[in-house]
Amino acid sequence: MKKNINILQVNALDERGGAEKIALSLHRAYSEHGCKASLGVGHKTTEEPAVFLINHDAYRKPWAKFWLETGARLSFLEKRLSLALRVRRILALQVGQTKRWLGIRAGHEDFDFPATWKLLDLPPERPDILHCHNLHGSYFDLRALPFLSRRLPLVMTLHDAWLLSGHCAQPFGCRRWEIGCGRCPDLTIYPPIRRDATSRNWEVKREIYSRSRFYVATPSKWLMDKATRSMLFSGIRESRVIPNGVDLSIFHPAEKQKARKGLGLPADARILLFTANSIRKNIWKDFATLQAVVRILSQTLKTHPLLFLALGENAAPERIGEAWLQFVPFQNEPGRVAAYYQASDLYVHAARADTFPSAVIEALACGTPVVATAVGGVPEQIRSLQLGGVADAGAGRGSDSPTGVLVPKGDAKAMAEAVRVLFTDKALHARLSDNAAQEARGRFGLDHQVKAYLSWFEEILAKRG
Repeated sequence: MKKNINILQVNALDERGGAEKIALSLHRAYSEHGCKASLGVGHKTTEEPAVFLINHDAYRKPWAKFWLETGARLSFLEKRLSLALRVRRILALQVGQTKRWLGIRAGHEDFDFPATWKLLDLPPERPDILHCHNLHGSYFDLRALPFLSRRLPLVMTLHDAWLLSGHCAQPFGCRRWEIGCGRCPDLTIYPPIRRDATSRNWEVKREIYSRSRFYVATPSKWLMDKATRSMLFSGIRESRVIPNGVDLSIFHPAEKQKARKGLGLPADARILLFTANSIRKNIWKDFATLQAVVRILSQTLKTHPLLFLALGENAAPERIGEAWLQFVPFQNEPGRVAAYYQASDLYVHAARADTFPSAVIEALACGTPVVATAVGGVPEQIRSLQLGGVADAGAGRGSDSPTGVLVPKGDAKAMAEAVRVLFTDKALHARLSDNAAQEARGRFGLDHQVKAYLSWFEEILAKRG
């Protein structure tokens, strides 16, 4: 394997959600494999080496710079005057960048990020490969894609469907992204826009892609199928499905009681785990169904205390029937996150929409069986056990050597019944636990993902000459 490939990745953030975990893990792994690696982000929160902030303000026009600097002089007042921050924003955007501000108010997606055009000059050395992750998040000028893709191979890893639509990262049941958007059913879906300019935004993206030539990777066949049916297809030179991976030296099976003791969790409780950022308000997840599941289980499983851990939000504990709901704040330390999987009996993943959630493969890697709703790419992650009396959500990757149970979206009764069966049948639970850890070792190791990308990068560079 070639050791001196220079890889520049870009992503909206360097820490927080699933896409951030993947980009940062790949950044570290590329370096460990002997590559030169850098990661440019729109919003930097870590001290990670070779991760740099893409500073757009340094490249704005003199008029915009003047008002940005004028607003910055008011920063010392922000703690004393509540209006100071608002005035600063007005000066920076409405006065200094009036055209941009008017476009945002009209519902246009904001692409005014000038450092994007200088991206290849920002690392210490010019990269051989540009590997892009999420391009939404107010930091990237999509109009630069044709320019960048002419100068070096540009690989885009899709983590959601934003590149395929007129504004949203997940269309849920809407299929207007296939025909040009317009008449959007929900402008508030992230990233939200003020007015329905989705048809215009869709056309802008289509025109950009028609002049670009890039390589596209997705973690799931489900998302790749959407990409090939979208306007993105016109710009795709080559595509591959490369499943996300996790660090198996961190996420692995461990002694349950030891993990519980380390986290201060009860030794005799049945513990369910769910992880997501801002769990109660996260529109991609289905917290209401999870609450209903816990309420049902609290009435049917009374031989042991029932504890539902919600990892990703700081809030007071709640009583649900005879069970307890305990919130756990977002954890930065991967080892501590792994300990929560290791301490839990089951991981439950209720989602309204999902691409290829890292939490599912983290749970599997820790030997924790998963009960999940069969949405998006989730059925590609789980070998589903077929249970009598549980609504069939499809077999996922097949029921041979099952690693969990898939249930229909929003079906609290089916999810609760699957949990009940796995709680009460210890032999079945142990078999799924062993299968889960084995499946993760075979398919979801970070090293598998890294080698797949590096091998592809070498092929791309060889073809490009």
